[in-house]
Amino acid sequence: MPTFNDISEQLAAQEIELPSWAFGNSGTRFKVFSTPGTPRTVEEKIQDAAMVHRLTGLAPRVSLHIPWDRVDDFSKLRDFAEEHGVGLGTINSNTFQDEDYKFGSLTHADDKVRQQAIDHHLECIEVMHQTGSQDLKIWLADGTNYAGQQDMRGRQDRLADSLSKIYENLGDDQRMVLEYKFFEPAFYHTDVPDWGTSYAQVAALGDKAKVCLDTGHHAPGTNIEFIVMQLLRLSKLGSFDFNSRNYADDDLIVGAADPFQLFRILVEVIRGGGLEADTGVTFMLDQCHNIEEKIPGQIRSVLNVQEMTARALLIDRDALEKAQIAGDVLGANDILMDAFYTDVRADLAAWRESRNLPADPMAAFHDSGYAERISNERVGGTQASWAS
Repeated sequence: MPTFNDISEQLAAQEIELPSWAFGNSGTRFKVFSTPGTPRTVEEKIQDAAMVHRLTGLAPRVSLHIPWDRVDDFSKLRDFAEEHGVGLGTINSNTFQDEDYKFGSLTHADDKVRQQAIDHHLECIEVMHQTGSQDLKIWLADGTNYAGQQDMRGRQDRLADSLSKIYENLGDDQRMVLEYKFFEPAFYHTDVPDWGTSYAQVAALGDKAKVCLDTGHHAPGTNIEFIVMQLLRLSKLGSFDFNSRNYADDDLIVGAADPFQLFRILVEVIRGGGLEADTGVTFMLDQCHNIEEKIPGQIRSVLNVQEMTARALLIDRDALEKAQIAGDVLGANDILMDAFYTDVRADLAAWRESRNLPADPMAAFHDSGYAERISNERVGGTQASWAS
């Protein structure tokens, strides 16, 4: 079995993007809760994200959502982020809140509405040019609620056409990642409901189009690690949206509901080379901290990913392969479980200290006084939320 020293450098290369919207107010479909110190501007979101990176060393980029994070000068925003020790990462489009998108966006039967949605993505690409971002992430609420409401094949054809028009405008070093979600807000059919549909659409576009896998966007019982394996095998896994779910798209702290599932996913990430830079897999959180503090919620999430990554790296791969070839069912399972049950928390604390990071980032945050300071400073104005 590898030692912790053996995996130290692989852990040092791990990077996890933070979503700007996770620092704003969020809640349920019934109520959005406010908290003292919530950012009012994208700059304040970046300051909070920079605090997470300063304490963990794991989160060097902030993902933006357009129009929620729209500013007059994105080059200036890029400079602001760099001054705070972070960069700007994935640009997320939004075609699910305008009245015009009631019956779809990139799949809409009305060419004018569809062009409006395409133009929004072209705006996002321009933002990418100004921020240096690599990925344009697309999630669509498009779908129907009733049988016969729309022609499903026609919607797929229009989606393919829309995506191709967006794809043609990507820069040489830019990518498109297409997210999927099997239901909500569409309840009869969703236009991109699963990884197979996303794969079929991006495979027709070219090498710069990939699939985004959100860990909360699957039916109960889905073997998510199998999907991870397959997309890595096909060189089509572009990014992760890490979160945790009990029932549906709960957007909870990653690993909270099923840490063993997170471990299994990361086992396949490592097996498929997903931690290697040339694979191009972007790790990102996508969470809504409804009742917990926002910054500690992000700290806990990135630490959970790091811990399960460390455990997955500790698998004795040679012994596992021998057991698998020999048909030693329980022996192979034991090797996997030995790694999962290994307590790496003390090793990770020492690893952080060796890199001039706090051994306990959560305690360091609470001792820093940062929460009290922003609560006192961020008075007045409009707090950021899902829609702002």
